[in-house]
Amino acid sequence: MKKIIAIAALSIIALSADAQYDADTENGVVSFAGRKGFVWESKDGKFEFKPYLMVQTAVDFNWYDSEGLDPAYNQDKVHNTGFSIPYAVLGFTGRAFGFITYNLSINAAASGAGILQQAWADMKVSDGFGVKVGKFKTPFTHATLTTLGETLFPTLPLSLTSPVIMPYSLNAVTPSMMTDFDLGVEFHGMIKGKWGYQAGIFNGTGSNVNLATKTFSDDWHIPSLLYAGRFTFQPWGVMPATQGNPRQLGLDKLLVWVSASMNVESENESTNDFRAGVELAWMHKRLYLAGEAYYMHVGFTKRQKINDSFNYLGGYVQGGYFITDRIQGALRYDFFDRNGLDKGGLLNMPAIGINYYFKGVNLKLQGMYRYMGRTGHATQLDRDNDDLGLATHNATVQIQYTF
Repeated sequence: MKKIIAIAALSIIALSADAQYDADTENGVVSFAGRKGFVWESKDGKFEFKPYLMVQTAVDFNWYDSEGLDPAYNQDKVHNTGFSIPYAVLGFTGRAFGFITYNLSINAAASGAGILQQAWADMKVSDGFGVKVGKFKTPFTHATLTTLGETLFPTLPLSLTSPVIMPYSLNAVTPSMMTDFDLGVEFHGMIKGKWGYQAGIFNGTGSNVNLATKTFSDDWHIPSLLYAGRFTFQPWGVMPATQGNPRQLGLDKLLVWVSASMNVESENESTNDFRAGVELAWMHKRLYLAGEAYYMHVGFTKRQKINDSFNYLGGYVQGGYFITDRIQGALRYDFFDRNGLDKGGLLNMPAIGINYYFKGVNLKLQGMYRYMGRTGHATQLDRDNDDLGLATHNATVQIQYTF
């Protein structure tokens, strides 16, 4: 099984996926959506420096199920409620020598190594080939590759961000479907204006580690790193990394892609995690539609002396429509087989939202409600365990300013 997964991962990496970042969304945080903004630029256009910032302030309400516990031990069902600052990002992006783009951003709302959100340089030899090095988003899932300030909902799908459940009390083994910012190198390009690819090697430790901490795999005899790849088809040109923007209501773009990755000796050298995903996104004037499905296989390393392996599946479909030039309605259905395909039970998480874009001041107001349902579990205990740590009812209102 391991050899089959390794061959599949490496074969997709050989093709691998995604398009050259659109100039408007190249920093991954703030979309300029065609506006020039504040920028220093040389007369020949080869050198450019543009500062940017994004601040998000949210108020959250979360109500949790009692999970069958005696009320005397679980009287308060409301937790993780109040005000938060998901992101407070200050950064700059630009161009040098006409072919190098760069970006650095600090997220003051994070802690530890996560304060350095990203820092990279991208050397574009041609439209068909470029090399990117540093800390940046790994090539997996439309949801995470979307510019942070341009998401349809203020929170990402739970199927992507929530840790899976395993029947072992190993606190170090809590992988999720998502791979986000990481340190590494990536080769990418856009061929004939339609076919995009990304292929990269990363630490696999995520955004909270900025050091070289990995080793060599005892089982597979290769460096214990994250190997990731992505392949896209964009028949109508590069699709901007947005899920709707009032400055771009006339676009007609389609994006279809597949991706895969192998994180060797991840989770403190305890597991080998293989991920694969298929995705589709379409922007047609005021309408935005997208859907993703992702799969993860978790196998333990030999040193753990656990013969079991686990398979997980998740995904979502979502859509947004600009009712007016400033008001965007949003719907999402999110599903997650969190306890593994070998056990019954599924989390169903529908959500509804609305976004308002203030004219001319770069303010965006978002509101959403999400419900989490459970179905198909064999026992009440399985049902109670499947949503541990997840709110049954969530309401979020968030205001965002970008510059």
